[in-house]
Amino acid sequence: MARFTSESEMDDASVFILAGGKSSRMGTDKALLAIEGKTLLQRALAVAGEISERVFIVGGKQKFSSFGSVIEDAYPDCGPLAGIQAALNNSNTELNLMLAVDLPFVTGPLLRFLLSISQHSDAMVTVPRVNGRLQPLCAIYRKAFSELAEESLRQGRYKIDPLFNQVPTRIADQKELETAGFPGALFENVNTPSEWTEAKGRLSQSVL
Repeated sequence: MARFTSESEMDDASVFILAGGKSSRMGTDKALLAIEGKTLLQRALAVAGEISERVFIVGGKQKFSSFGSVIEDAYPDCGPLAGIQAALNNSNTELNLMLAVDLPFVTGPLLRFLLSISQHSDAMVTVPRVNGRLQPLCAIYRKAFSELAEESLRQGRYKIDPLFNQVPTRIADQKELETAGFPGALFENVNTPSEWTEAKGRLSQSVL
């Protein structure tokens, strides 16, 4: 049976919504796409709020300040690794959950499960692996990962996954996730208008 993180343990974690992407394939800002009056950013904030009172948006202050506390990248236009670095650099907690804004199917129980794994591991990173691919934008990072991220950014290396080979990393594989009741479909993101149309159909059939 999966052990879920308690409220006291969740108090030791922060959640950061990564909303600074360019959304070039979508043609419009994914964070502001809406279904039934709620944007993807608002949905992500609501799910994050189930996990922690410390919830922050990583993106542009001018665009997102009306939604909550915003942290801006110190390394603009360097991809999601820059968002992770900015989040960790500004965090006051040891455990930090990163959640991309374009993962509309992620649930509070899934995030609690990942936090529980991280809480009981010494790993620097706790990251799911679904369909053979790591999911670094729905993962837990300890604050010290900021140093490695910044070093990589300074060297012009913006890929996240290779950094996991340099630190203790706990991988939550698909079988482990599915056994706990979390199918791989929860990690599907939206990048294009057609994917968004399909996602809206799925979301409209669920409890919003």
